[in-house]
Amino acid sequence: MSPIGQLAAVTLDAPDPKALAEFYSAVTGWQTLFASEDFAYIGTPDGSSRIGFQRVESLKEPSWPGDDKQMHLDFSVSDLDEAVERLTSLGATRPEHQPGAQKWVVLIDPAGHPFCVTTMA
Repeated sequence: MSPIGQLAAVTLDAPDPKALAEFYSAVTGWQTLFASEDFAYIGTPDGSSRIGFQRVESLKEPSWPGDDKQMHLDFSVSDLDEAVERLTSLGATRPEHQPGAQKWVVLIDPAGHPFCVTTMA
């Protein structure tokens, strides 16, 4: 079957899109492609991969662990401990509940979204 389309971006809600774009730009090394008060995009230099951030003033942060989260991002890293240290220095927090058994670590971004880092590709 031929595809109908290609994924253009994943977009996260945030009370401050620019700030969250800066956080994920530091995580990925991707550049800011667009930023306004209400929306921001970061992406690879060729634009093939993008993450968008849209303003939601009354964002209800998902709980962790909990059934109210809808999705999360996973990032592959070469050194798990070093990545966690760097990410927490950028503003991520490490919740107590960690189901990864040393295979991955769950972190919470500055807007409250859970995300994972892992050495498993």
